[in-house]
Amino acid sequence: MASKLIVEAPYEAENQLESSLTQAFESLQPNLRPPFSFSLSIPTPDQYSQLNRAILHGILTEPHFAKTHIKHLHGIVTDGYALFINLLIKVVHQLYPKLLASVKSQLLWVAEEMIYVLGIGFDAFLVSLLRQINGGDFSDGNLWLCLKMATLFLDKWQCLLEDEPDVLSCALYVFLRVLADHCRPNRPIDKNFETLRRLEVHLCVKIIKEEFHLCLRIGRDFVRLLQDLIHVPEFRDIWKDLMVSPSKFNTSKFLNVSQLYHTRTCSKYVLLRINPQMETKLRFLMTYVKLGQQKRHQVWFFQKFLVESDRETVIVDIVRFICCAHHPPNEIIQSEIVPRWAVIGWLLKSCRSSYVERSVKLALFYDWLFFDERVDNVMNIEPAILLMVHSVQKYIDITHNLLEFLLHLVDNYDVQVENKGLIAKGVSSALQLLVKKGVIQSFDVLTHCSALSPSLKEGLGRLISGVKS
Repeated sequence: MASKLIVEAPYEAENQLESSLTQAFESLQPNLRPPFSFSLSIPTPDQYSQLNRAILHGILTEPHFAKTHIKHLHGIVTDGYALFINLLIKVVHQLYPKLLASVKSQLLWVAEEMIYVLGIGFDAFLVSLLRQINGGDFSDGNLWLCLKMATLFLDKWQCLLEDEPDVLSCALYVFLRVLADHCRPNRPIDKNFETLRRLEVHLCVKIIKEEFHLCLRIGRDFVRLLQDLIHVPEFRDIWKDLMVSPSKFNTSKFLNVSQLYHTRTCSKYVLLRINPQMETKLRFLMTYVKLGQQKRHQVWFFQKFLVESDRETVIVDIVRFICCAHHPPNEIIQSEIVPRWAVIGWLLKSCRSSYVERSVKLALFYDWLFFDERVDNVMNIEPAILLMVHSVQKYIDITHNLLEFLLHLVDNYDVQVENKGLIAKGVSSALQLLVKKGVIQSFDVLTHCSALSPSLKEGLGRLISGVKS
């Protein structure tokens, strides 16, 4: 019997979550139609769980009875909707790519219902949906999800602002990143796409201008994302104010852009741009696969997530994820497992366009620029130095290009005198800590490398010693 929830592939193993929802619905179906008989006795945890599963299946697969099912849920709920929302999150996390289009529509409908009743965990449910918006994906299904989520955040603006404002900062992070793809110059657009783009711009501008304190929660990556949009008129004006007129944001706690530079971006934001399927595969690669045996895993990953030319922009997000959100324990670091720097080296080689390659390098070095041992983590900066060091023997071009890019960032990322000094100090602090923590023994492999130009070695030497250029 065909599933009413997912598109089943031939020879695919049965999904336990889908089966449990279906079985609960089939066993309790006679009780899911009015008149409902609400027992005065308290259901056992198992009975309550089964009823929540049955109602969820009904809502997702019977749109014409959805309002009836939601009223039933309101009548039996005893935990503030916590179990029901937890099931919703599992459905999104485990099944979303396989869900039927009608089921995805119902997910968005029930999201609004959970916001309305302020169900426990509705913010995490919204975040799980945001993670399903794929970077560089211009398929109808992905653009539909962008439209629905942007509309939801605008329609439920006041409620979200009062009860779960943090989810708005998550939405801002996602849509700033999505807009970098949607506003790419010379991309052909139609009327529907232009409508979506305007809606996404409106949402982001509204959050930035009306609730700038939410941008401060994101930290330095807010600046990184915003700079990719300075060719868009609405964001060009915001960028100018951010750099020279910070008082226009009417936030007493915000004095200047260096405040954002000093705020490390929490890994929860970085995870927003990696869908759960991608995260699972990447973590498996860097936890269980031995160095030298990773090629078939990389080929599979590339074919699954990166083969389309538009999708290569997600490499930026992957590198940021590896640096900021995947920190293996020492037993993995000291083992034969594929190290993070090797995965990033492969991803750099996978870039097909120069602008993506530049963005990937910026994502790799971004925490170097503002590094402060008191708030930053050495694991965020470890992959870049190890990639440069381990590439000297066979891939000197990678070492050369990365070092050249780092020196360029120090001189040109922010030319305001005070911020330029801040960046030089950050990179110098990062380099010194890498030796102090034993990530590398010394910089001799770079400073004494005959294949590197004297100017690069001289520039690196100044940064190591902390001497201003």
